[in-house]
Amino acid sequence: MPVRLITAVAVALSALLSASVPVPALPTAGERLRVATWNMCGVEQWNCDGTGSGDRKVRALRDLAGADGADVLLLQEVCTEDLAAARRALGRDWDAAFRGYAHRTPDGRFTPVGCAAGRGRAGIAVLASSPLTRVTRVNAQEPEVGLHRGILCATVSEPGLRVCSAHLSLPGSDRAHPQWELRDDQLAAMVDAAGARTVFGGDLNTTPPTAANDRGWIWPHQAFRRYRECDQRGPAARTGRPTLATGGKIDYLFTDLPRTGCSVRDTSASDHLALIMEVEAG
Repeated sequence: MPVRLITAVAVALSALLSASVPVPALPTAGERLRVATWNMCGVEQWNCDGTGSGDRKVRALRDLAGADGADVLLLQEVCTEDLAAARRALGRDWDAAFRGYAHRTPDGRFTPVGCAAGRGRAGIAVLASSPLTRVTRVNAQEPEVGLHRGILCATVSEPGLRVCSAHLSLPGSDRAHPQWELRDDQLAAMVDAAGARTVFGGDLNTTPPTAANDRGWIWPHQAFRRYRECDQRGPAARTGRPTLATGGKIDYLFTDLPRTGCSVRDTSASDHLALIMEVEAG
């Protein structure tokens, strides 16, 4: 979802969002790793036609890995050709795993979701600076009829960290049962798939479980307790900085590892901001 006229207010806001905010962390010695999540808004027909070209999105990925130091990127609404171009640009040590979106028809057939001409299929991905192993999809309830998004997990071989990239269903996604709530099952499946030394998250298509969210009940108990979110400022906190250009937080990173930093970055190439978490992974 990658430019727009920059005003003094916008510059100030971008500086505020981009600043790395330390979060409470245990005094642990070891390797620090940065994991980012970013919905790239690469599917033009999903209101993304004004967010920039594939080349612009690839440059944003390179900046997240370079200027922001992200070792692992959890991606949503990424196009396969953009993902391949970013991997080539980042170098031979980088690896990628991809899972495509698909529409399920009433007769049970699946139709892939395409990006603009020449940019391949759309889906979710993991992009990492070292080889990926144990690439698996997480089984969770999806629409009987409608768009299947999904949860994709992989192990980053160095330093042996498990990561999961998720893109959850919007309300009403099941055309056969528009009243069904799918995110509670999907959130539970994502949390159940996590474990020790795991970072998981992505575009969860829901705001935090606060009093302002009348669907806060969909969140599993462990999400903010056993695991802590990138921008979570304390055990009882459930809020965070906006991750949408229009305001509101729907992008998350959770972990059981000590967190040493969290930042929000406006890439100017999407309607989502990128969320970057630093953890002690040694």
